[in-house]
Amino acid sequence: MRFRDKELLFWIEVFGIQGSAMPLTLLRVFVFGAYALLVTAVHHNERFNYELHIGVGPHEVAGAALGLLLVLRTNAGYERWWEGRKLWGGIVNQSRNLAIEALAYGPEDRRWREQMVRWAAALPHTIRLNLRDQRQSTSLVALLGREAADRVFASHHMVNAVALHLGVLLREAHEKLGMSAFAFHQAENQRAILIDHMGACERIRSSPLPLAYRIEIRRFILLFLVTLPFALLEEAGWLTPLIVMLVAAPVLALDKIGTELQFPFSQSALNHLPLDQLCLKIETDLLAMLERGDALPPAAPDSPGRIDEQAPAPAPVLSRARPS
Repeated sequence: MRFRDKELLFWIEVFGIQGSAMPLTLLRVFVFGAYALLVTAVHHNERFNYELHIGVGPHEVAGAALGLLLVLRTNAGYERWWEGRKLWGGIVNQSRNLAIEALAYGPEDRRWREQMVRWAAALPHTIRLNLRDQRQSTSLVALLGREAADRVFASHHMVNAVALHLGVLLREAHEKLGMSAFAFHQAENQRAILIDHMGACERIRSSPLPLAYRIEIRRFILLFLVTLPFALLEEAGWLTPLIVMLVAAPVLALDKIGTELQFPFSQSALNHLPLDQLCLKIETDLLAMLERGDALPPAAPDSPGRIDEQAPAPAPVLSRARPS
């Protein structure tokens, strides 16, 4: 990326709204600002002879403790988000492995190969639907057909239904179509790992951070921001509401980010995982292997691609792996 593009990206992200937690917390920031304005007005009203100012020292200590709590909570939420992303990286890889096992070592029966690849591509879609509590998908209908897709939608657990059908296809290939026992067990292992990844995603979805943890942190935030104007009255004067809002904005934004990161699979969550794009990528890759065939033909005896057994092996080319 050129320097000019980097500079432009910086300003786009500074003033951007998409993906930012600030728009979701503006109302709370203005509420604390209005409260600080009220406290400041009362303090400067000559008819009130109460001393509202308190020392700023306690808030310096409390602010450091609050910042530490917010960082710990944000890190806990990010760990859940990142674990979800790693699990979906595994789903991408295992879906490809399952299709490659089926096409490379499975029977040559065209009907079986197409069914195997299409149902393998459907499994990530059902995992996505299950994590979002959805029961309809045009992608699943396009892959399986209306009748088969409706059976999946009507099943108790869509992922289990698709995984069971894949197991039936593998058993058919092994018992009736000549698939070797080794290839059968390898493909079964890939299918089992996909179920393990799905179960781990369900664990993340059904086990957010403890409610008591969230409640206590938010009570601490409320206490800190409610008492902050009293510590700023003498030094800041009428600028107290502005300073309170400048402090409240990042504190409330970090609290919101920590909450949103707990739910990496929900479409309503901020910066949720792009499950639709990941499923489409899996589907496209698997169908490409089926339709066009990515396997290279064997090299002819005199072709340039044939490696002579007597010739020295070429030196390995070191390259940096690119993440998928």
